[in-house]
Amino acid sequence: MSTNTPGMNASFVSLKQVDAGVLDVGYTEAGPADGPAVVLLHGWPYDIHSYVEVTPVLAAAGYRVVVPHLRGYGTTRFLSSATFRNGQQSALAVDTIALMDALKIEQAILAGFDWGARTANIVAALWPERCKAMVSVSGYLIGSPEANKRPLPPTAELQWWYQYYFATERGRAGCDRYRHDFAKLIWRTASPKWNFDDATFDRSAASFDNPDHVSIVIHNYRWRLGLAEGEPDYDDLEKRLAEGPVITVPTITLEGDANGAPHPDSSSYAKKFSGKYVHRVIKGGIGHNLPQEAPQAFTEAVVEVDGY
Repeated sequence: MSTNTPGMNASFVSLKQVDAGVLDVGYTEAGPADGPAVVLLHGWPYDIHSYVEVTPVLAAAGYRVVVPHLRGYGTTRFLSSATFRNGQQSALAVDTIALMDALKIEQAILAGFDWGARTANIVAALWPERCKAMVSVSGYLIGSPEANKRPLPPTAELQWWYQYYFATERGRAGCDRYRHDFAKLIWRTASPKWNFDDATFDRSAASFDNPDHVSIVIHNYRWRLGLAEGEPDYDDLEKRLAEGPVITVPTITLEGDANGAPHPDSSSYAKKFSGKYVHRVIKGGIGHNLPQEAPQAFTEAVVEVDGY
């Protein structure tokens, strides 16, 4: 059985903070300030260290690389205790636009996986003028509570066990009490051939100690199933997303050959991309956390899509 060990030998030297929208965003930045911007977006249950090996290579190639902690992760905090701890998909996309505005980034290449890929998809779909190009692991991930009402075959539903667990108060309590153990289980099942060590996991798991982490995670998954309301401010955006908008910006979609997390087949979303488009399967036992498990392939995709 092949195993895969990248992503375990480095850390970010320092973090910055910036007020952006409703958040005080924690992020790392590398590369020349006047270089073409790349925003790298992580997923759940991961953090900015998914890009710990991608970032310096892109910076050395002349890119301005920005890697933010999403709401509910790391050093990112809400500016007001009164703000609803909202995990719905459009809120995370609005966070990204607000961060770009705060950092005076007019346009960027967006790249991500899991929640981060969905966020990149939404920005590319709704604000294409802000997205020069995109790298999206697992393709097109925009959805809606209405679409999610349709049942899946039992084997597919089984992969979403944690989503149904989170729908219960017992699940919320378990996510809180066992947040590190829970995340490690997801890492192992989502990337069964990634031979990460405890130090690598612990480095990212510290980000889950964010005081809003559990609230954001639980709301995200309950909202997807229509079990929790979103905020009215995002209703118009969600109506547009529910239509499954086509993405026009140049895109490379990636998939690992050993992704143990729920993910769509590439044939189901190829027509969602109307610009120049390439899909690539990354081999070698690569799981769900593709940028950390296969940093060279991910980095090459970012540089390649910049040339489209």
